Amino acid sequence: METTFLKSTLDNDFYKFTMQHAVIKLFPKAKVRYGFINRGKHIFPPGFADLLRKSVDAMADLRLTKNEKDYLTKFCPYLDPTYLDFLQGYNYDPSEVQITQHGSEIKVTIEGFWYRTILWEVPLMALISELFYKSNLLIRLNDDAIKSVTKDKINNYNKLGVSILEFGTRRRHSYDVHVLINETLQTFGSQSFIGTSNVHFAMVDNIRPLGTHAHEWFMFHAAQYGFKMANLMSLEHWTQVYGGDLGIALTDTYTTDVFFEQFDKKYSKLFDGVRHDSGDPIEFAQKVISHYEKMGIDPKSKVIVFSDSLNYDKVKLITDFCKDKIKMSFGIGTNFTNDVGLPPMNMVIKLTEVKLDNKHWQGVVKLSDEKNKNTGTPEMIALAKEVLGIK
Repeated sequence: METTFLKSTLDNDFYKFTMQHAVIKLFPKAKVRYGFINRGKHIFPPGFADLLRKSVDAMADLRLTKNEKDYLTKFCPYLDPTYLDFLQGYNYDPSEVQITQHGSEIKVTIEGFWYRTILWEVPLMALISELFYKSNLLIRLNDDAIKSVTKDKINNYNKLGVSILEFGTRRRHSYDVHVLINETLQTFGSQSFIGTSNVHFAMVDNIRPLGTHAHEWFMFHAAQYGFKMANLMSLEHWTQVYGGDLGIALTDTYTTDVFFEQFDKKYSKLFDGVRHDSGDPIEFAQKVISHYEKMGIDPKSKVIVFSDSLNYDKVKLITDFCKDKIKMSFGIGTNFTNDVGLPPMNMVIKLTEVKLDNKHWQGVVKLSDEKNKNTGTPEMIALAKEVLGIK
């Protein structure tokens, strides 16, 4: 069976690099563990772990090229030159990734210094997805059909007059499909397509990559500072590193209601807006608008980035509600990069434990606005709910 190899260090989501930059500055000694969660109960064929192992081992040969470094210097001026020098010398260490298979189930864990291991999650998921379809001999739509489907989608978004971002790296069907999607969006999406979270494809298009931070940023801060201080310290440290740049705040690591209790006037003014990643989008929009009005801030001066399992129908529903109330954009992932006539995979890789000193590992949790998206042990989830007063 043919395996799959990553072609570029930059074939990753932008927020992985922005968080890595911040981790190097603030938490260079922290260690972490991540784990693969097979939400879709996908059945992996015999030998899958060996295929994945070969792909992971090959990542040790990836290096940031001079052209890639020059691109980051030009389009991401908030990344320090010292960080770009570090990234140029960075190499993936495959020993940080453990892969085992028992029957049709695989177990994938990552362990090491946070500043190093933070880059594994997205490319690992992309490799798992591509290898899953290859190893099961599943046949996708042909290239022309995929381009046609994507063209129809972006034309519909053009007519809606909305801003569309491509967020589909981690659960894409394959690199080749991602290329087709990116080319089609660039060709036909001039009225709505504003860019991609994938740094490699942003470089191909000579545009800036898009993204800020992810749940793991807040999850780590909860372990470091306690659940009550997690949101506040996450926001404070982000502004300490980036000032006013990269100003979209993620709200749902410990539920949106808890987040807005701490999203005070300082941060509400400083951050350009917030990202929706779970729960009812209309209910969320109402909460955001009410919050800004309560703070004496015009909601029309702020933006919501919606990014939760979007398709055209959901985007239209949200647009109809938010129009003339608040600015909005839409990060569409799997519906772009894995709509190929096969069921898309449902999987995540999440931060599971952190080591803040040399003594012990501590579990971390995420309390999404959708209960089935919670991660962590039952004991830690119960503790977080008790501390935060979540029913």
